[in-house]
Amino acid sequence: MKKISNFFLLFLCSTFVACNFVSNVKNYDARSFGIVPNTGKDMTKAVANAIETIKKERAGKPARLLFEEGEYDFYPDSANVREYYISNHDQDNPKQVAIAIEGVQNLQIAGATNVDSVGAGNSGTCFMMNGRMLPLAMVDCEDCSVTAIQIDTRVPQITQVEVLENKDGYINYRIAPYANYKIADGRLVVYGDNWELTPQAGIAFDGSTGHLVYRTSDIWVGVTGVVEVAPRVIRAPWNDARLVPGTIVALRSYYRPTPGIFLSNCKNTNIENVTVHYAEGMGLLAQVCENINLDHFGVVPRNGSGRYFTTQADATHFSGCKGRIVSRNGTYSGMMDDAINVHGTYLRVVQRIDDYTLVGRYMHPQAYGFYWGGVGDSVQFVRSDVMEITAPNRIEDIAPYDKNQLAGCKEFRIKFEQPLSQDIANGNYGIENLEWTPEVVFSGNVVRDNRARGALFSTPKRTLVEKNLFDHTSGTAILLCGDCNGWFETGACRNVVIRQNRFVNALTNMFQFTNAVISIYPEIPDLASQTKYFHGADGQGIVIEDNIFETFDAPIVYAKSLDGFLFRNNKIKQNSDYEPFHWNRHRFLFDRVTNVKIEDNSFDGGFDEAVDVLYR
Repeated sequence: MKKISNFFLLFLCSTFVACNFVSNVKNYDARSFGIVPNTGKDMTKAVANAIETIKKERAGKPARLLFEEGEYDFYPDSANVREYYISNHDQDNPKQVAIAIEGVQNLQIAGATNVDSVGAGNSGTCFMMNGRMLPLAMVDCEDCSVTAIQIDTRVPQITQVEVLENKDGYINYRIAPYANYKIADGRLVVYGDNWELTPQAGIAFDGSTGHLVYRTSDIWVGVTGVVEVAPRVIRAPWNDARLVPGTIVALRSYYRPTPGIFLSNCKNTNIENVTVHYAEGMGLLAQVCENINLDHFGVVPRNGSGRYFTTQADATHFSGCKGRIVSRNGTYSGMMDDAINVHGTYLRVVQRIDDYTLVGRYMHPQAYGFYWGGVGDSVQFVRSDVMEITAPNRIEDIAPYDKNQLAGCKEFRIKFEQPLSQDIANGNYGIENLEWTPEVVFSGNVVRDNRARGALFSTPKRTLVEKNLFDHTSGTAILLCGDCNGWFETGACRNVVIRQNRFVNALTNMFQFTNAVISIYPEIPDLASQTKYFHGADGQGIVIEDNIFETFDAPIVYAKSLDGFLFRNNKIKQNSDYEPFHWNRHRFLFDRVTNVKIEDNSFDGGFDEAVDVLYR
């Protein structure tokens, strides 16, 4: 009864807040600030002026900036220049920001209301980038929202080509009409207003279905020794028989300077009917935020663009957040990485100063410089070789280890309330902040035709994954990870429910962590020496129930270092859409897993536990 009452109280409070916002809101027409669509003119300064005016006039009282239907252009020459350290992106400061909303409360950025549910059409309001830019940043904001907006780029850094002919070790391909290109010393160079690059790799899409081409993964691309044989047609020494005429290849680099939407240190953010058609990093990156609601958020190609790809990395990514993260009714397709990734960041212990004080360091080159923790935060330590967790502690004091490096900090001097165990020493321990861990709801979404994986979750709080469609995710559909050795992304999952989802032909390609359709795969270098379990606790861990798996291959679930696994009332439907090829020939493969229940499921061709389940 207590849970129901709390939920009802939360509903009443949120309803009151919404009504209060509407009743007291002041509308501002973007056109009155000279912000006019479909002109091709730079709107950067005009939008900055509008936001600053609203900030001064309303002083935190509810306001709405209304954009009419059409395309609004932004250019890097007049961009807001900012030093942002963005998790899981390249730290190449400064950033050129189209729209910077900072230190604002109760502001809504609203587009035309006739935008469709995931913004795939050409109607509505679209913010169009020209050159390498960060389209929208919200920093230190509270109770703000973005509705009915699309974000796109005139010339994406990913260059799409179509295979025209493939024979004798050469491929002829046609470059998409949006791309700018030149040939320099036999090398294909693509460029935009303030950038140029030679692609490093490619992702191949079936030209008729949009699915990633079977068993291609990341491919080598023919961009050197090339000649132009006709306008926009390139002949390249490129030997890959899998790329038949009609195949679409997204030529890309591994660079990820900026997301489409950047949220940092924000509270109570609502993103509704918003679509990112392209970003050179994540579609949306949120770090150190509390309570984020995504409703009909989309990362999809824009209709009429002819593109098969969307973002250079994940569709949505949440680093070091807390409260509640909700993603409902979204559509995520064509990304070069996952639909959602939720995690914190381990600091590695690099120096023990005394029994109460350590130096912790950000380790990954794309994750440093942002807030990690504060006084009073609960933390725990993990021994990285076996991924075993020690007793919790609390932060008494935290500051940059180098007092001269306040911006872009990589190391912290941290004093703890309780004495530290003697074995917590340099190099082999990570520190996890438990204060900044969120509850997650991922519901009613569509994830399809993307590279790598579908959804990643690494949080000890409750995670609900329900009523989603995972359609040709190419790799694993759902991953529960935890890694204090490479990515340094926390942490252990304690309460995960995966129910009423449909999985269609995952694992057509192999990427990292792709051991099964659902992969519970923490990075543990020395599993043989582990004495505890990383995921789950006391038999309460992962529940997978009432799902439909449509698959051409064998593996359904892989799990490592897990205490508590329930797989029930699921249907496994076998098809012949592709030739089976996965090295894992077991329905269930368990590496050091206990408290397992597999019951009341339906398997095409039957289920033989002796054959279909392997404990290692």
